Amino acid sequence: QVQLVESGGGLVHAGGSLRLSCAASGRAFSTYNMGWFRQAPGKEREFVAAISKSGSSTAYADSVKGRFAISRDNAKNTVYLQMNSLKSEDAAAYYCAADGSSYLFRSSSAYDYWGQGTQVTVSS
Repeated sequence: QVQLVESGGGLVHAGGSLRLSCAASGRAFSTYNMGWFRQAPGKEREFVAAISKSGSSTAYADSVKGRFAISRDNAKNTVYLQMNSLKSEDAAAYYCAADGSSYLFRSSSAYDYWGQGTQVTVSS
């Protein structure tokens, strides 16, 4: 069992930055691939970024490449999403998720555990 709690969301102006954090319970954090997803009202949950168990591999949605960076600190049981140059289309509820498989997946169905979400609002 893994419990995930996101934090760091808020209101920013277009062009600004936020860093989201996801804190995981337990001592098995390093056995999970971690992902960030987002969901805007009326839309399906969308892949944003993922990072492998050791942090050696990452993947990003095309829409955020060059602007967002995912990282993790296994000693702190925490994964981060640094969000720069924010656009209005980035506004959504952001969720972190844990996947115990051997691969990095972009599909939400591959992830076993989810946080409660944190809201990111971008004003233009």
